[in-house]
Amino acid sequence: MKSPRRATLCFMLIVIYSSQATLNLNLEAIVHPLILHERELASEEPLRQRRAVATRSPAAEGYTVDVEISFENASFLEPLKAYLNSLSFPIQGNSTDRVTDILSIQVTTVCRPAGNELWCSCETGYRWPRERCLHSLTCQEHGSSLPGHGCSCLKGLPPKGPFCQLQGDVTLRMSVRLNVGFQEDLRNISSALYRSYKTDLETAFRKGYRILPGFKWVTVTGFRSGSVVVAYEVQTTTPSPELMHKANEQVIQNLNQTYKMDYNSFQAVTSNETKFSVIPQVIFEGDTVTLSCENEVLSSNVSWHHVERRFDIQNSSRFSIYTVVLNNMTSVSSLTIYNITQGDAGEYVCKLILDIFEYESRNQINVMPIRILANEEMKVICDNNPVSLNCCTENNANWSKVEWKQEGKLNVPGNPETDIDSGCSRYTLKADGTQVPSESSGTTIVYTCEFISAHGARGSKNIKVTFISVANLTITPDPISVSEGQNFSIKCISDVSNYDEVYWNSSAGIKISQKFYTTRRYLHGAESILTVETSTREWNGTYHCIFRYSNSYSIATKDVTVHPLPLESNIMVDPLEASVSCSGFHPIQCCIEEDEDYKVTFHMSSLVFLAAKEVNRNQVCYKYNVDANSVSWCSSTIDVFCHFTNAANNSVWSQSMKLNLVPGENIICQDPILGVGEPGKVVQKLCQFSNVPGSAGSPVGGTITYTCVGSQWKETRNNCISAPINSLLLLAKALIHSPSQEEKLPTYLKDLSVSTDQVKHEIPSSPGSLGAVINILDLLSTVPIHVNSEMMTHVLSTINIILDEPVLNTWKILQQQQTNQSSQLLHSVERFSQALQLGDNSSLSFSQENVQMNSMTIKPSHPKTYEQRFVFSEADLWGNVVIDKCQLGNLQPDSSIVTVAFPTLQAILAQDIHKRNFANNLVMTTTISHNITMPFRISMTFKNISPSLGETKCVFWNFSLANHTGAWDSSGCHVEESNEDNITCICDHLTSFSVLMSPDSPDPGSLLGILLDIISYIGLGFSILSLAACLVVESVVWKSVTKNRTSYMRHVCIVNIAASLLVADTWFIVVAAIQDSHYVLCRTACVAATFFIHFFYLSGFFWMLTLGLMLFYRLVFILHEASKSTQKAIAFFLGYGCPLAISIITVGATQPRDVYTRKDICWLNWEDTKALLAFVIPALIIVVVNVTITVVVITKILRPSIGDKPCKQEKSSLFQIGKSIGVLTPLLGLTWGFGLATVFPGNNLVFHIIFALLNAFQGLFILLFGCLWDLKVQEALLNKFSLSRWSSQHSKSTSIGSSTPVFSMSSPISRRFNNLFGKTGTYNVSTPETTSSSVENSSSAYSLLN
Repeated sequence: MKSPRRATLCFMLIVIYSSQATLNLNLEAIVHPLILHERELASEEPLRQRRAVATRSPAAEGYTVDVEISFENASFLEPLKAYLNSLSFPIQGNSTDRVTDILSIQVTTVCRPAGNELWCSCETGYRWPRERCLHSLTCQEHGSSLPGHGCSCLKGLPPKGPFCQLQGDVTLRMSVRLNVGFQEDLRNISSALYRSYKTDLETAFRKGYRILPGFKWVTVTGFRSGSVVVAYEVQTTTPSPELMHKANEQVIQNLNQTYKMDYNSFQAVTSNETKFSVIPQVIFEGDTVTLSCENEVLSSNVSWHHVERRFDIQNSSRFSIYTVVLNNMTSVSSLTIYNITQGDAGEYVCKLILDIFEYESRNQINVMPIRILANEEMKVICDNNPVSLNCCTENNANWSKVEWKQEGKLNVPGNPETDIDSGCSRYTLKADGTQVPSESSGTTIVYTCEFISAHGARGSKNIKVTFISVANLTITPDPISVSEGQNFSIKCISDVSNYDEVYWNSSAGIKISQKFYTTRRYLHGAESILTVETSTREWNGTYHCIFRYSNSYSIATKDVTVHPLPLESNIMVDPLEASVSCSGFHPIQCCIEEDEDYKVTFHMSSLVFLAAKEVNRNQVCYKYNVDANSVSWCSSTIDVFCHFTNAANNSVWSQSMKLNLVPGENIICQDPILGVGEPGKVVQKLCQFSNVPGSAGSPVGGTITYTCVGSQWKETRNNCISAPINSLLLLAKALIHSPSQEEKLPTYLKDLSVSTDQVKHEIPSSPGSLGAVINILDLLSTVPIHVNSEMMTHVLSTINIILDEPVLNTWKILQQQQTNQSSQLLHSVERFSQALQLGDNSSLSFSQENVQMNSMTIKPSHPKTYEQRFVFSEADLWGNVVIDKCQLGNLQPDSSIVTVAFPTLQAILAQDIHKRNFANNLVMTTTISHNITMPFRISMTFKNISPSLGETKCVFWNFSLANHTGAWDSSGCHVEESNEDNITCICDHLTSFSVLMSPDSPDPGSLLGILLDIISYIGLGFSILSLAACLVVESVVWKSVTKNRTSYMRHVCIVNIAASLLVADTWFIVVAAIQDSHYVLCRTACVAATFFIHFFYLSGFFWMLTLGLMLFYRLVFILHEASKSTQKAIAFFLGYGCPLAISIITVGATQPRDVYTRKDICWLNWEDTKALLAFVIPALIIVVVNVTITVVVITKILRPSIGDKPCKQEKSSLFQIGKSIGVLTPLLGLTWGFGLATVFPGNNLVFHIIFALLNAFQGLFILLFGCLWDLKVQEALLNKFSLSRWSSQHSKSTSIGSSTPVFSMSSPISRRFNNLFGKTGTYNVSTPETTSSSVENSSSAYSLLN
């Protein structure tokens, strides 16, 4: 309400009192006007009972009275409040009314003038009722009204009330300390002490806290130690701190003083007065989250705590706390968490402290990860067709936007489309050749879709998109038209170099075998060339060149026309050779197995005859009857050829038919088919043109040899091939030229097995059929890349038949013809075995009477020993093969090991190259599907079938011997154990010392190999002992021989040369001994041994170079003196730094490709990488440098000295040159120059021997010439170990200047040493006039060479 004249200040009082009077009690007597001015009490609200039900009982009733008081002077308000706070309650009534007590008086509402308006607000603990806030105008005083906060200020005093009212009930969790000793009975709620404490305290609490507005009850909840801490709860409305202090004082006054209650220990915690809000409600990782605590308690003392992580939150880069008091009425504290993570999730506590009150509020924060669904990898064909990249989130959130980004070498933009409601976004690409050039095909761009929430959370997903250019293929433009037997090639060029596969196939979809085409990749393209050396009719058609990248195919086609034309091998001529009477006739013919339109002529010298065509079943023959009278001379041989010409005007010649013209008087044999012949004449005829019966579908093959004996032709050799086998032979010859040979091979092998089984009763009497089967196996073994178990079974079934005991005599007939078909058969078996793929089977076995096979697949995780046993009971033979599992670990994963054993093959394999040592035991062949790069140790045990037959040798079949026809060879194999029952053979490789610089090593079993081994072992043994002795001697005499700088450096070089060679020789001889003992080093040990041998031998060389350079330095730079430390630094850098760098670079460049060492020995590789040059080149360069230095030394020695007679000079010079060469050669490593001759293959064997001798004994030479020949070393040793008599005699001879030509410094030889450094005078060690400089220089030269 407003005054029309002046502004006024009014406030409302609430008076709580108790009375025993009735309801109609007159209150005027107890309402006193506090201040009397113009304005009187404006209004008076009716009584409000504090109880729901009024009674007329004499018991005291409680009432609340609202009183309004107005002031013209606002300064009166605070003194009035102070006065009211100073009152002690309860206030008892006056003498006239003793039944009424005033329990409390509280200010509830204050109205202040604001311009022409009156703004009314509530005091602490009171608030406007809801109906007033809805129907009254609110005022925004200093932004006091906040969202979600009720009105706190109204414009104008409500004319009829209600005024500000008490806030809702709160439960205060309070505690206070009693300064008395704690007793355990206080923990027991049933104890008398507990009940006594509880009763007394609750009585005092009720009397004290009843003055609180809205007080209802108080209860003690427990006691805990710390003196005695009382925990209790009070239910009331939120009191002011001042009122709570008054109540606490009342509690202490009403409590027995024996409890010793501590006034300053009161604490109160309330949890339902604070509003806790979180924005946003759904939180994602990366969001900025704001937690707000709002309380009408005026305090800025607010703290935040994370419960699970147990730490108080302070301001930092990720946490920000801001607390403010609004309008002097509301406290607001905000905790902002930036880029929230799942680790920040948990329960947060906001705690406001005001005086003894703690206002606490808790809230659980859950943080969810952003999950985005998308294909992580895609491949896009650059054909300008739209392709969509899709991203969707699993979370339903208020996403503000979705962004797409790309990162890569190319720029292929797209169009984004986003549906925020569904949480999905699409990015559409249209890539073409302009955006992705062909050279960039296969390039990957990473596209990122990023979902961004309204509060800053970001979730992204990468999609790798590989762009594949549509390759532009260019194929051979010219038309391809050839005839059978001719070659052709098709070149297919692609402008894209990145592809997964290139292959060719026919129009029928048949893949062309990989052996017919090659593919090469370039920087900006690739090419594939299909090459056919011998075309057949199967190549007629359309061929596709296909470049595939993932599921994208680029195809170019080419038509190939192959005109029919018989191959020369398919033209059967008759006769092969015949005799014709000079006056007679002889029929000739050429036959093929196809009826085509050919022009066929016979050519005899310069004569040409047109052939007559005759068709007989499936065979077409072209015939002519030769008239010998047409030839002008007799007793001669004429070659006749068939000439076939096809429609494309391409032609082919048959093999020659030889006609021998003989006079009629010499003819004694005559036959209408074989013709005529002279005595002893031998002719061959194709079996199909003889009287040999054949099948209706296929003629027989092979030849029959006839000899004219008496007056008749007699069959002397029959090499005919049965019709089924001959048919398969023709098909096998065609198969190797077929584009689909791999698809046809399984059927061919099955047919071969079946046909061989059908004619097995004929094979023992038919060498031709046997040879044909071997030829078929040989041809077919060159076809497969992979052989499965079924194919291998067919192969072994065929071999079982042709190795049967009755067939062995037929094999002997083949051997008499000097063929290598037994070796050919064994080679075919090894090729099939090496191509065998077991697939899912870990092993495969085959067992027949004449052949057995066992195999195993190497599993990388658990390699086990390969051990196979073969038993042939019929032949009374057995054998075992063992390969240790540690060696199998060096093989490639999933390699197959196949062993095939033959009990009868030894009887038909040829002798060795010296025609001796027939094998008479089981033959076993073991193959591995992948190439072996490491030495391999195989142990084989055989039954000893002839224990009394002298020496036993282990041999293997070497296909390269006997002009590549094969022979037995014992190289690399030896007998490990032999007794009456069995023989154990070990096979691997050997090595020798000279292999160090030679890529070729002599045959280990040869005389040279054995000799080099003996030299190497004996020489290296002496060298190791000598080098060790050299180091011992140097350690003994070190102080005596290193008194000047030059001597010191010389002996440093010698010690390091000896140490390096000692370590290198030790490594070398240990590795060689292990391998020569037929043990195989594991891969890592072999690499390590090679590295250390390489390093230490190089170190020896570089120390030799250091010694040579030092000698050259003393020769050239006589007056220049470098410090000892400088010389040592340079020496050690050269001696160890350079070799280490070379060794590390070599192993780093070659070992990743597994080509650091050789396959047979532990030394640097030559065949694959020429890594041996990393040793050879530095060594030979150092040898050349040191040879040059040696020449300079000898040139200096030959310079004449003053006063020497010519004859004496010449004699002395020759002796000095010999000594210098003897000293410098081992020290400077000149003996390694002979290694240059062993580097090149095919060198003279003498160089191997010289090289091995000189270098194996190099350590001994260094001990003799570099150490013991040194005069100072000798003197030091004599002084240290000789008797005193010897020492005195030696001293005497030295002091008188002994004329010994080798060691005396005054001798002509010593003058020659002085001449090395340009000295021309004669110096005597004992001459006192010698200057220090000359003594130093003379001793320098002396110490270097002696």
